[in-house]
Amino acid sequence: MATASVTKAQADKPIQTQVIDVSAPTRREFLYYIWGASIALLLGEATAGLIWFALPRFKAGQFGGIFTYLAKDIPEPNAAPLNIPSGRFWLANPITTDVTQEGFVALYGVCTHLGCLPKWVDTNHRFECPCHGSKYQLDGHWIEGPAPRSLDRFKTTITFEDGSTATTNDVGDPIPLDGKKILKVDINTGARIRRAGHV
Repeated sequence: MATASVTKAQADKPIQTQVIDVSAPTRREFLYYIWGASIALLLGEATAGLIWFALPRFKAGQFGGIFTYLAKDIPEPNAAPLNIPSGRFWLANPITTDVTQEGFVALYGVCTHLGCLPKWVDTNHRFECPCHGSKYQLDGHWIEGPAPRSLDRFKTTITFEDGSTATTNDVGDPIPLDGKKILKVDINTGARIRRAGHV
């Protein structure tokens, strides 16, 4: 059996040791940290972008937000409707022979046929679409033309002087005023009520 023999020169030679600082990260660990930080930053940016995109950012007085009007801004019963271009709607206060259609309504100012903008024709006392000839009553009901249904409406809340309130129902029927005096009207252009058929 061979034994290792150590010469005197080898024995007298000092032993060299390498000191490794285990608290400092290695190059591989440093790359892991950089990789993890970039993934976290990417996920944070994606989450912030998704939240910013998903949340509504409508302000009062902008389309998609709420428009508020005082009693002096509301048309008289059966008078020509008031056009609000910034909100893309008409304020109307129709009185018809059909009791269910009396009251205040906010009509979306876009034709239900192909999206043209119907105009109020005072001589005929109705809305007429300049594109394809659809016609609508003051309360937005379809009269004739290629439009598949009546004008859509916006959710409306009326506050009366006596402190009571009334809100548009789910089918968008006009809000009956019943002789009460209006204090203010809030029109939510973010809540459009799609009318079904020719109603």
